Amino acid sequence: MSRIPLSALIGMVVTAAYFLAAIFADVISPYGYAEVVGNVWDPVSAEHWLGTDSIGRDLLSRMIYGGQITIFVAAAATVLAFATGAFFGFLAAVSGGWVDQVLSRLVDLLMSIPALILALVILSVLPVSIPVLIGVMGLIESTRVYRLSRAVAVDVAVMDYVEAARLRGEGTIWVIFREILPNALSPLVAEAGLRFIFMVLFISTLSFLGLGVQPPLADWGGIVKENKEGIVYGIPAALIPAVAIATLAISVNLVADWVLTRTSSLKGGRG
Repeated sequence: MSRIPLSALIGMVVTAAYFLAAIFADVISPYGYAEVVGNVWDPVSAEHWLGTDSIGRDLLSRMIYGGQITIFVAAAATVLAFATGAFFGFLAAVSGGWVDQVLSRLVDLLMSIPALILALVILSVLPVSIPVLIGVMGLIESTRVYRLSRAVAVDVAVMDYVEAARLRGEGTIWVIFREILPNALSPLVAEAGLRFIFMVLFISTLSFLGLGVQPPLADWGGIVKENKEGIVYGIPAALIPAVAIATLAISVNLVADWVLTRTSSLKGGRG
């Protein structure tokens, strides 16, 4: 068994720390997410390890609860994107013909519109809530997953064992889940980490623009927005969530790079 490189190990530890903090937010948070406990932008102290925010709430507590919302929304949207995109990508590759053409041209049309602009247009006419955010982000990003899934499945669909399954009379759904999916899983797992980070950046951007998570709840992007005026006065409250976003992105990317490298090496060894 090969050793895990230091970079991937660091990524795993940091990522696990963020996820554990999100899961146990109610236990480890010193204050409630909307509880006013001090003055505006109090400095770091023994009572407030990261100081307070623009209305006197404990910034550490806001960061913990904001991380919970950020990670939950990003993870749920990633799952939705992969479930939808992978299924239709595999379906297009296995079916071919007009099914492939219709799905691929529809995806081309959606991908021709920048994802952020499309999300802003949709959210401007819908009531903004966490389920709506998850649905919009997941469906928009499913187009990227569709492209990858179809490309991988096209190569798998011509293999002998897939042809044998078709000759046995197996249905399309059976072929997708029993033949295509197990052999296309590795690149999708590596891509899942990258898609998750894009979802974190996506929801943070939407919240910063005012169409993401709505007050009094806040994700990390919303916390940046709430405290951005403090930058003019040298208050670092807006920079702390930005650093959290960056460190989470880097740590997940380190793990995803290792997974992709390990998958490629294993395939090369089998070859």
